[in-house]
Amino acid sequence: MSSDTQYTQQRRKPQQLRGEQRMAAMLDAAAAVFAESGFDAATMTAIAERSGSSIGALYQYFPNKLTLARALREQYGEDMAQRWSGLTADAAHLSVAALADRVFDLMIGFFDEHPAYFTLLNATLGYQRNADARQRLRAQFGAVLRQKKPEMAEAEALRTANVALQIVKSLNPLYAQAGAAERRELVAEFKLALAAYLKSRLHLT
Repeated sequence: MSSDTQYTQQRRKPQQLRGEQRMAAMLDAAAAVFAESGFDAATMTAIAERSGSSIGALYQYFPNKLTLARALREQYGEDMAQRWSGLTADAAHLSVAALADRVFDLMIGFFDEHPAYFTLLNATLGYQRNADARQRLRAQFGAVLRQKKPEMAEAEALRTANVALQIVKSLNPLYAQAGAAERRELVAEFKLALAAYLKSRLHLT
């Protein structure tokens, strides 16, 4: 049995709204503790205290902090997918430069709202985002590119989308290590890089 299968089987699913609210509070508490203490130093006791739950109640939903961390990564993936869906709906009406700005503004907004993201990204969780979800994001962005350049073949659009998304992802480690002032400069540089790449491939301004 794979670790992912064990993870799914071990987690208790809430049956009522109250249970869902309790689980959400536990995940919020875990995110706060992970962001403050780091994954390795975080404890289930600290997470239970932060959530206002007993340690026994926490263990009913999450057998260990690894399951908590993976649940948060899943939650973050869904959040990011929703943000990208909103972006792709608007992208056809944006200039290439405005599109690059929106892409990175979306990312920075996500980072700011989820301070535990980089902690979990660098932790050894044995977690990998679903391949279908990754492909769906590429397809969404590829569709945006084809709206801007209808004659672009689907395979070319997907390849361009894949490279563009790699440019976006490459900001993560640099942003995580930088101070506030340097982060602003990094984001500005990455916006220029993405806009320049997309302009060269789409022959747009």
